[in-house]
Amino acid sequence: MKDFRPALFSSLKGYTGKQLVSDIISGIIVAIIALPLSIALALASGVGPEEGLYTAIVAGALIAFFGGSRVQISGPTAAFATIVAGIVAVNGIEGLMIATVMAGIILILMGLFRFGGLIKYIPFTITTGFTAGIAVTILIGQLKDFFGLTYPDGVKPIETAEKVEAFISNISTINLWAVLVGLIGLAILIIWPKIKYLSKVPASLVAVLVGIAVVKIFGLEVNTIGDLYSVSSALPSFRMPTFSFDLVRRLLPDAFTIAILAAIESLLSCVVADGMTNTKHNSNTELVAQGIGNIGSAFFGGIPATGAIARTAANIKSGGRTPVAGIVHAIVLLLILVLLMPYAALIPMPIIAAVLFHVAYNMCQWRPFVRLVKTAPKTDVFVLVVTFVLTVVFDLVVAIAVGIVLACVLFMKKVSDQTELQPWEKKDSENDSHLLRDLPEGLSVYEISGPLFFGVADRISNIGIDDETKCIVLRMRSVSTIDSTAMNALESFYAHCSEMGIKVVFSHVNKQPMEFIRKAGLAEKVGEEYFCDHITTALALAEKLVQDK
Repeated sequence: MKDFRPALFSSLKGYTGKQLVSDIISGIIVAIIALPLSIALALASGVGPEEGLYTAIVAGALIAFFGGSRVQISGPTAAFATIVAGIVAVNGIEGLMIATVMAGIILILMGLFRFGGLIKYIPFTITTGFTAGIAVTILIGQLKDFFGLTYPDGVKPIETAEKVEAFISNISTINLWAVLVGLIGLAILIIWPKIKYLSKVPASLVAVLVGIAVVKIFGLEVNTIGDLYSVSSALPSFRMPTFSFDLVRRLLPDAFTIAILAAIESLLSCVVADGMTNTKHNSNTELVAQGIGNIGSAFFGGIPATGAIARTAANIKSGGRTPVAGIVHAIVLLLILVLLMPYAALIPMPIIAAVLFHVAYNMCQWRPFVRLVKTAPKTDVFVLVVTFVLTVVFDLVVAIAVGIVLACVLFMKKVSDQTELQPWEKKDSENDSHLLRDLPEGLSVYEISGPLFFGVADRISNIGIDDETKCIVLRMRSVSTIDSTAMNALESFYAHCSEMGIKVVFSHVNKQPMEFIRKAGLAEKVGEEYFCDHITTALALAEKLVQDK
């Protein structure tokens, strides 16, 4: 692939020792930030805590090495939590591995076929809607651990509605000590970053350490990671999933969802990073790297990964300017996995829930959501709300599919409303509009404005024809494009005119419509001499045709 140019190799030209030190320091800082987040997101995804670190290590290193951005930091993100949890609940870890590998292949193909630029065609209303929906589902999914509830054996809700029902049904089992620990964690996450001289220390790490200390010192009866999960410090090992046609077919929609989410979030992160560093990323290379990273993550026991906006921003603010920082971040997490992972068993579950509450709040984009509701056209608000509701009530696959279809249909409706077919009228003494001319009897002129596509093709049949009509001029200077349906309608109109002995003259046909008209053979039927560059020429020809008749 000619455009596949990893940013690592170009950034190493003129690389200095000073920049190496900055990248190492930044990589260490980002790893400390990523540690509690990776564990929390893995648990929210329905897998063990070490799977989150496997993802950040393997995918983080591969994407940094092959990526198209100099400063992108990749790993598990909140966007994947709900869909991954659903896949694991229905198809197990094996199903998740297959879905992630397929998503990686899709991402690589997207990069190879240069789909990086197509992400911009996903409307802001859809990304805002499903992002807010994901935030709500994450928050609902953590209510059980934050309030320390106990569910009866066999009650393992998967869907958001089931989680809400289970939470309400078992609210009587609330553990006030768990709530207290969770509130302490939330308070630290909110207040700590506002303390001027302490803000450089990640608030999530402080919350984890304080939570462990509170539970241990006071002997509180609060569930920890070790109480609910087995924690391993083993290195990630290669594992090949067992592929079957039935499983691949069943998981294909989930794979596409993972790929689309990974593409959207990673490229959005790259755009944010470009604005902070005044650089430019290679979107197609980034998609290929995301694909490689996800395949590697799946084969080594991880979950789906993508570019993490918050961690990328932290990398930039800490001085990271090359992919070396991303690779260092992965190496540091590997050392933490080997040396400190057993201590992760001490982390209280309410602290994990608090961290994810904070993540959900930061990703929910409630300000853009409210602004869109207040200021956007009603059709955009409708797409926004529908995408949000479907994400919460059903799942991301349904939400994205319905959202895109709705956005396309409503956009076509808007475009069709802009297309007009307006007749010229004879000039009178009171009005001198450009649509009024001294037209001889038997001559009609119609001005077509806007694109001619299937949504407006029927308007061509509205052109008035009577027994007096001898010639019709179609002025098409404002027609930028025409599709097959509109071309078929135009051919039918011309055939009808020919049967009635009416001549048709075209004025100012733009490049794309003219090329299509020639390719379809309509120009040959009409005659090239009946296509005029200017309305004056077209009117002169039409008047001569009327006089001859």
